Order: sequence, then C-alpha cells, then structure tokens
Amino acid sequence: VYMGSWGSLGGGNGAFGSALGISVSPTGTVLLADSQNHQVQMFTEAGAFVDQFGSLGIAPGEFDYPRGVTANADSLVYVADTNNHAVRSIDTATGAVTTVAGTGQLGWPPAAGLLDDVRLNSPWGLTLRNGRLWVAMAGFHQIWVIELGAGIATPVVGSGREGVDNGSLVEAALAQPSGVAFDAAGRLFFADSESSSIRWADVLGEGGSTGLLAGSDENLFDFGDEDGTGAAAKLQHPLGIVWDEVSGDLIIADTYNSKLKRIDPATGESITYLGGDQGWRDGADPLFYEPGGLAISGRHLYVADTNNHVIRHVELTTGDTTTL
Repeated sequence: VYMGSWGSLGGGNGAFGSALGISVSPTGTVLLADSQNHQVQMFTEAGAFVDQFGSLGIAPGEFDYPRGVTANADSLVYVADTNNHAVRSIDTATGAVTTVAGTGQLGWPPAAGLLDDVRLNSPWGLTLRNGRLWVAMAGFHQIWVIELGAGIATPVVGSGREGVDNGSLVEAALAQPSGVAFDAAGRLFFADSESSSIRWADVLGEGGSTGLLAGSDENLFDFGDEDGTGAAAKLQHPLGIVWDEVSGDLIIADTYNSKLKRIDPATGESITYLGGDQGWRDGADPLFYEPGGLAISGRHLYVADTNNHVIRHVELTTGDTTTL
C-alpha cells in the first residue's frame, strides 16, 4: 500500500507535508506528526488510513507545526505542538484536543510552573515513562518532565545555555534536543541536533549527570559523516532516536546525512545502518531524504522520511525497506 505524495498544505488521507514525528501506540496504531500540514494522522501498522486530527491554529482541534507524538495505553495521544509552545493531547475516541501544558505564548527564561500557566519554548520530541511525560524542549535547550498527576512541568536537564558541555543535570549545556528515548535501565538518550551528537542523561536517580555517547563535543560546528566510537564518530543534525530492545542498540535518524545509524550504548560505537545519498529507493539498499522521526514496534521500524513526504517501513530482521 502506497501512502504519501508531495502534498500541498492541507493534507488529508495520506498526503503529507514535512512529517517530522512518528510513534507507534501500545495498541499498534502508527501516529504521524504531519508537521507542515499541522495535523496528526493515524494508520494501522499495515498502512491503512484510520483518522486525522487538526488544522492550523491554537484553538481546540488545531495545531501549529507539531513535531513529536506519543500515546499511552488508553490511546490518549500526546503532541509536541511546537509553534504553539504547548503540549496537547488527543482523545482518539472523541477527537477532542486538550492543552496539557503551556499557554500558547513563548516562554523565556525557562521556569517550572503549573501546567495551565507554565510557558514553554518549542517542544519537539517526547516520550512517556511511568506516567511522566519527558519533553525535549528545543527552544530552551533543555529536557523537561511533565508530571501529569501532580500538574506541574519542570526543567530537568540543561541550564538553558546552548552548548556542548556535560556535567550535572542542571549545569549541562544542550543544543536543541529533539528525539528522546529510554533504555531498559532508565537511562535517557537524546538527539542533540545542533551539536550533531547523541547524548545521555541519568535522570531517574540521585545526583544525575550527562555525557556524550557519539558525535563531537568540541563545539556546535563540528559535524560530518563518519562511523566511529564516541567523539570520533561524526553526525549531522540527528533528529530521531529509538532504542531497539532486541539488539540493545540505539537507532538514530542522522537527518542531514540522510542515513539511519546504529549506536551501541555500552561503547558509543556508531555505524551506518541504512541509507547513503539523498534519494528514494526501497529494498535491501534503501535511500532516504533527511529522515526525521523514528518509531519501533517489535521488529518493525517506521521512518518519517521527511523530505520524501512518505512513511517508510524497515523490517529489522532483514533490513528490507518498503514505502508504507
């Protein structure tokens, strides 16, 4: 089944703009943040269109360039509504859109607050863990946590200063974090897009710190396309990240290199997995065009192939790629 086209603004039934975020719900629904069309679209894992939500705006039922999306076991969908500087939720049973956190106004300086009056700044990626919503707050250069039960939002990782410095959670300098993913042990990994690196943060214990996993920690302009270990690897503006529980690897969308790469969390070794030159080719030797978001479900990897305006499917046991 083919879905997707070089769609014009407005979307509908699989005509995508620039799709940047993708996720698979616990019930097996593929969720797509169709950013340029200001919508969230839903499909089955077989590629059948299910539903779509949103249009341009801040009012209930509207979004402005959503980038990240995830869902809980009750199929309540959370959306990083980037240009509205808010996190929203969608009740997929009724279609109702609710603002979870944010006022719709850009915040600065970063400050914790109650969900109905806290000011956020360009939320991008997000993930759920144990009832808490972890948000890559790209505009603040921080990782935030939204305590859904307590009704507060708090910066957890990053000082708010843009940079590449590691250290304690509150002193580290991040650079436009985007995708976020946990491993089984509870370590948070994030694609730090402007520093072209993958970094980690120990956020669940006491006295947490941050560190570099792969990519440069020299400055914001040290990027490239080289396999290697730790700082010897070179990436260029990675956006998406998932943890593969079977292999134990992280899979990242090395966006500006139009590649998918695997990184060993234990060693920091980064190797090219799929992709090469910009393009659109299926099969065992696929091509992508600046892939943005990634989602994983068992041995199925879903790719928001942003500049091709399509969803791709990778069978992880074989590496075979198809356009969903």
